[in-house]
Amino acid sequence: MAPSLALIGVGNFAQKQYFPLFSTKLTDVVSLKALWSRSQESAERSVSLIKDCVPGVQAKWGQQGLDDILNDDTILGVAIVLQPQVQGEFVMQALKAGKHVIQEKPIAPSTQQAQSLTSFYESLGTMRPVWAIAENYRFERALVEAHKLVKDIGHMVAVEVTVESPMNISRPSFSSIWRRELKGGYVLDGAVHQIAGLRVITGSEVKSVSAICRHVDEALPPPDNVSALFELENGCAGTLMISFSCTTKKMSWKIVGTKGTVEVDQDTQDGQPGFMVSHATSVGKNSSFYPCCGVEEELRSFIHDLSQGGEADKRSSPGEAFIDVAVIEAILNSNGNCELQIGGDVEDE
Repeated sequence: MAPSLALIGVGNFAQKQYFPLFSTKLTDVVSLKALWSRSQESAERSVSLIKDCVPGVQAKWGQQGLDDILNDDTILGVAIVLQPQVQGEFVMQALKAGKHVIQEKPIAPSTQQAQSLTSFYESLGTMRPVWAIAENYRFERALVEAHKLVKDIGHMVAVEVTVESPMNISRPSFSSIWRRELKGGYVLDGAVHQIAGLRVITGSEVKSVSAICRHVDEALPPPDNVSALFELENGCAGTLMISFSCTTKKMSWKIVGTKGTVEVDQDTQDGQPGFMVSHATSVGKNSSFYPCCGVEEELRSFIHDLSQGGEADKRSSPGEAFIDVAVIEAILNSNGNCELQIGGDVEDE
């Protein structure tokens, strides 16, 4: 019998990603028993969107509805899709109630808060529930395949990560209040994906960073542009460029080696979003398209983990999610702290 889960949070991302999966592709491995929102109207409206595919799903709202979910022994786990500023409190309540938890990234708004959550989790002892962080880029087949190709391009000599993500009124997240109140804004919320992707593809951790952060568009929270230099633990240096005040759209990772280059570009084919993975050498170039699959795969992994007990898959572990936030935090904190002045007077010898 498939385990029962509850979905806590029914915002845009939950409706776009979680609703279709829980009502179609994942019905063979999990049963969605409840949807929770802060208001009755939101909860009932959300149930109406999927009740034809998930006839038994219940609407729950407010503190009483949350208590109903946490006290229901037939619900083994919860998927929490809320803003980072409040998500931690829901995570702790669920874990304390014995529910397995998968929460949306980032793990917390800061490493300090992430450490507090981790300490709380460890205090629950060895029989604690599974706690997973939904960082879908670690489950994207394109990035996993790119990592395999990187092993064949010789000594890694350069890395380039580019994010051009125009944030304007046409995008639902533009009017997101919580992103505007989040320290680091869209950079913290979004760029954890690119850091996770960087770590997956290169197979190396970020050792140090130095960045310049700018606030260009007053309609966006600061910073909206980041230019960073980083060093990986394997000794390779790389650059990270992020812009939310641009008009063009691009997401890519480029790894240059002594025997070839691997590049991953966000792409769409036949209406299907995904990634194009290219492998170029001196004798030619091969490219393959991989549709996005990360959200589905991370949920399947979580369902498997809660059925088996123990710890979350390493790709979803709090430790991995902590590192993603730590790198972004270091980038934001390094702004202006490492500056090399070019020019000026030079004394004659």
